[in-house]
Amino acid sequence: MSRFQANCLLLLAGAVWGMGFVAQQTAMQDIGPYLFIALRFLIATLVVLPFALRETLKSDSHLKPVTLRDLLLFVLVGISLFVGMAFQQVGLLSTTVTNSGFLTGLYVVFTPFLSILIFREWPNYIVWPAAVLALLGIGLLSGSGLSGLNKGDLLTLCSAVAWALQVVLIARFVVQSGRPLLLSTVQFGVTASLAFVGVFIMQEAIVWEHIKAAGTELLYTGIFASGLAFTLQVIGQRYTTASQAAIFLSSEAPFAALFGAIFVGERIALIGLAGCVLILGAMLLVELGPQYLTKGRHAIKQ
Repeated sequence: MSRFQANCLLLLAGAVWGMGFVAQQTAMQDIGPYLFIALRFLIATLVVLPFALRETLKSDSHLKPVTLRDLLLFVLVGISLFVGMAFQQVGLLSTTVTNSGFLTGLYVVFTPFLSILIFREWPNYIVWPAAVLALLGIGLLSGSGLSGLNKGDLLTLCSAVAWALQVVLIARFVVQSGRPLLLSTVQFGVTASLAFVGVFIMQEAIVWEHIKAAGTELLYTGIFASGLAFTLQVIGQRYTTASQAAIFLSSEAPFAALFGAIFVGERIALIGLAGCVLILGAMLLVELGPQYLTKGRHAIKQ
């Protein structure tokens, strides 16, 4: 798979997540945040599990067998996914879809820093201006909604750190194992399990009628925003760096604002549209910048 194709998968994942922000918010009219996370990722686990089994059984001969260490590392990815989901989901109880999209998008900036701190991996320098451009775009998209941060905004900000960690860990572990579907299944199962623990600790009500009322949101987020989008993320990250992946995944912010406007009446101001243009510019810079810089160096040497 080419880097361009991988980035297209990440862009598609961002679009599916953008729609997921709306479903995440509306579902909590019927069920609690931890129950929503638990059922969402239980569905995702069941959806991806058959493909993971097929991947494991038909793995290429050059891949090393899955070890206990691999599984433990996959569990670590799942823990970071759960932490990000929990902070984000609870945050949505007291913030808007647009604000949540913006603050979650801060992982674009956190990702390269965590790559350096954890693995001493320095991204291509083109990532830094692209990350700033994406952040400015997400900021314009949010308008003045962040003038006074509330509890939900602060929780969502914490989720951005967890998302950045998840992106960084996936970039390392999926390349090492070569099994993106197994990694996805394990992280989904871990997230669902931890969320069920949260349900009982927080004593959230489990009422079938309420679950049924949130059925559409659960099916969308379970099958598409989790099973499909997170798996697209894991597959795409095999062929690009964590920092570049974060830029393309930041497309969830304009998609969140777009779907928020369509489905829950949140309006995008003209300055927000300018923010969308900046985010698009950041993605183009990451995709095309290295190619033109390489050609420029060759031209200078000649």
